[in-house]
Amino acid sequence: MANPPDRDVPSSPAADDGMRLSGTDRVEGFSDAVFAIVITLLVLDLYDPHHGPGELVPGLAAAWPAYVAFLVSFVYVGVIWLNHHGLFRRIRRMDVGLLWINLAILFSAVIVPFPTAVLGDALGDEGNPHGQRVAVVLYALVAAVMSAPWWGVFTYLGDHPELLQPGVSPRYLQTQRIRPLTGLAMYVVCGIGGWFIGPAVGVVCIAVVILYHALTCEGLHEGPLGRLLGVAGRR
Repeated sequence: MANPPDRDVPSSPAADDGMRLSGTDRVEGFSDAVFAIVITLLVLDLYDPHHGPGELVPGLAAAWPAYVAFLVSFVYVGVIWLNHHGLFRRIRRMDVGLLWINLAILFSAVIVPFPTAVLGDALGDEGNPHGQRVAVVLYALVAAVMSAPWWGVFTYLGDHPELLQPGVSPRYLQTQRIRPLTGLAMYVVCGIGGWFIGPAVGVVCIAVVILYHALTCEGLHEGPLGRLLGVAGRR
């Protein structure tokens, strides 16, 4: 019986101008595993509160900052995965440069549990507003830095269209390059708001930016936000 075709078998040098290209299956599988581990690690910051007899409910209620930080970061990692999935639906082949950029995206994802733990602990310390501001700024800055590899991947694909599936337009790549830059600017605004106005403002602002990335995970014009804007424009 003939072996089934393998997407990860390198294409011939003649077909790919001498470049060593491979399919995306292994990269997607490895990336999904990393996202799964990261999103699972977030739950480690949820703990059984110390309590005496009859004090479990108040103890659980007092741990609300950890729940908020967990929820925000769970959705955040989920949105990163959605964006990663949307990206790889349009990628046909991988080269070494794209592999390194994908590793940078995964590196930015595995950092998320750290600012999550810091944010949860700081929000639970009501007597330390300065620490709360620092925690919100840290989370916003980490999120801003995480935008860099996403700008890099769309820039790289624009310079290497042979890696893309047929039919992916240059307009898609151009608009997708805007998203990480917009996200970076918005996260900076969130950090400033969290520092000068209040931690709650910063957390809500971060949640709004995450929602923006969720609504545009298929593209500025292809996703739900683009469809909403298109409907509003026709009215």
